[in-house]
Amino acid sequence: MKRSKTLFLVEVALFSALAYVFDLLANMVSLRIWPQGGSISIAMVPVFLIAFRWGIKGGMLSGLLLGGLQVLTGQAYIVHPIQGLLDYFIAFIVIGLAGVFMKQIQHAINEHSKSKVTTYVIAGTLLGSVLRYAAHVIGGIVFFGEYAPSGTPVALYSLLYNGTYMLPAFILSAIFVSLLINTAPKYFDVTNAKFNY
Repeated sequence: MKRSKTLFLVEVALFSALAYVFDLLANMVSLRIWPQGGSISIAMVPVFLIAFRWGIKGGMLSGLLLGGLQVLTGQAYIVHPIQGLLDYFIAFIVIGLAGVFMKQIQHAINEHSKSKVTTYVIAGTLLGSVLRYAAHVIGGIVFFGEYAPSGTPVALYSLLYNGTYMLPAFILSAIFVSLLINTAPKYFDVTNAKFNY
């Protein structure tokens, strides 16, 4: 049991750090297209991988660490503490709720059904992405309404602004996670292992 907890913590820490590096790289090459924050990134991929391997708890912890790293290293664009909470903690924590599909993915792996694995991965990445998107949209409406072009409703502006990077990020995440799990399914089949945190 102690070994499984150690493995859980090590994997969550490593994958959270990897997610941070992916996000950092995406921000470096985004050419400041999104002036109030945001970038097309595969930073969610490691969080999804942890969620599908360890479940909701692992995914949410990984998301929390990713958001925390962004804040601690000054990569976060924060104009108000509540906006920072929404955009860098809640938004990344809820990605981990994709872990609700962990058991279905593991069952599909045991059935050797790549199509089912892919379907559940897409469902999980969609859930996590939509929840993250919702947090960003709320933050945009409340804290960035002044940037909406004249005559554009603030809600519409926030929906479109955040959608321009979240939709591609979801698509990339779904593709990468599906490929990784279908390429190395044994890593995600923890039902036969001695641990399941």
